[in-house]
Amino acid sequence: MNPINGKRILLGVTGSVAAYKAVDLASKLTQAGAAVDVLLTESAARFVAPLSFQSVTGRAAHTDSELWGAEAHVLHVNLGRPADLFLIAPVTANTIAKLAHGLADNLLSLTALSARCPLAIAPAMDAGMFAAPAVQENLRMLVDRGAAVIGPEEGHLASGLSAKGRMTEPAAIRDRVRYLLSRGGPLKDRKVVVTAGGTQEPFDAVRALTNRSSGKQGFALAWAAQDSGADVVLIAAPAALPTPSGARRIDVRTAEEMRAAVIEEADSADALIMAAAVADFRPADPAAGKTKKDAAPDSIRLERTPDILKEIGKAREKNGLPAVLVGFAAETENLEKNAQKKLKAKQLDLIVANEVGRPGTGFESDTNRVTIISADGAAQNLPEMDKYLVAEAVIERVIGLLTES
Repeated sequence: MNPINGKRILLGVTGSVAAYKAVDLASKLTQAGAAVDVLLTESAARFVAPLSFQSVTGRAAHTDSELWGAEAHVLHVNLGRPADLFLIAPVTANTIAKLAHGLADNLLSLTALSARCPLAIAPAMDAGMFAAPAVQENLRMLVDRGAAVIGPEEGHLASGLSAKGRMTEPAAIRDRVRYLLSRGGPLKDRKVVVTAGGTQEPFDAVRALTNRSSGKQGFALAWAAQDSGADVVLIAAPAALPTPSGARRIDVRTAEEMRAAVIEEADSADALIMAAAVADFRPADPAAGKTKKDAAPDSIRLERTPDILKEIGKAREKNGLPAVLVGFAAETENLEKNAQKKLKAKQLDLIVANEVGRPGTGFESDTNRVTIISADGAAQNLPEMDKYLVAEAVIERVIGLLTES
């Protein structure tokens, strides 16, 4: 499902001090499986040598000097026509102006006119330049034609000033490229809501009842759904994990907050995947302040939290949405029996069951071993694998169900 793998990406590099970051970007795109062809302007080649790019991509890096070679009359066409994406990072105010007004006085701008693929640019310029009316108008023109603008960020600049103009970091640009290249996937125009992480139910102002969920499996599902072209809404309990670029993230803490967010989003969703570890119980009478050690109660009265999946299952009987409902079951014994019971009780289309507590599976681990059970009782046992691969398997099942519906 990796949308970068196998794609051909043109990486244009212009004359900014941030050009050194483009080497790292080229490396990251190559590692993700792309064939990366680099074009450097004359001024960019003064900051970074073409050899640096050739070393990390394994492909030739092109400069203006090639315009006067034996193939000068077709080089820009040969580069531009087969590309899946033309990414220029960093892009200066000067090159932005050339792109906006159709100028073609170097290899990069000639190729931009020849290319028929989407254009993405990552601006980098010093204090005040990015906000200049001329630059903003040129950017507006490019956006109106369909170009994607990535950044820039607030931060320390070469002049020593701190302002908006710092090029977005290579990892974030790679993730945005991943999103842009995924838009034609099998879940195109489908809304997929994913919940992730473990809820926290307050005992007092500083303590909470929670669980060991890291959110890794839920976030992997969000990435896999987005890689398949979906418009993803990620409803996340506290989890220190990167959000898929392009996903809309809603942060929640308690089961009640998650319930409200899920209900708000589910009635317009094609699929809801409830991977979050929602607490089954919460303290009935949380203290407003911090409970002192010498005033600790002998016992804590608990009450049940709302059953979100069951509520959504009943609600979709009226409007049919979400079309696909997927639950998770974390069990310590009788895995399939307990999962089957939950699947029927909550009217799910699929349930993903995993036995927690085993090495290499479940909470906090980077890998998982699950059984995917469908509404007809058929069970698919997956071996221990990376959680993203588990997510791919689940999303493939979701795609199949949506195709049938």
